[in-house]
Amino acid sequence: MLKKTKKNEERLRRHARVRRVVSGTPDCPRLSVFRSNQNIYCQVIDDTTGTTICSCNSKDMKLEHGGNVDAAKKVGAEIAKKCKDAKIEKVCFDRGGYVYHGRVQAVADGAREAGLKL
Repeated sequence: MLKKTKKNEERLRRHARVRRVVSGTPDCPRLSVFRSNQNIYCQVIDDTTGTTICSCNSKDMKLEHGGNVDAAKKVGAEIAKKCKDAKIEKVCFDRGGYVYHGRVQAVADGAREAGLKL
């Protein structure tokens, strides 16, 4: 459960606003991003069935510094590779209420460079 700080409440409000528009389908699932201070987490979700198709994070990848831009780019490339194995070529990007900058942008760039269409 996430801690209810003012900053996180605002992020959750922004995330809810984005989620009204962005929804994952079997043809184009949703690539959701969550970032903590130490790590970055991604999952590809089909919202029609409510299932996670594949997921990846910097903790499981055993990256030395999981909370920086380089790690986020590697996580983006890894999630794209897992999507290719699951025969998914296109996803809609859900930034999770975060600003599209820094680590969140690096995940998207890493996924694009690995061949995933966002």
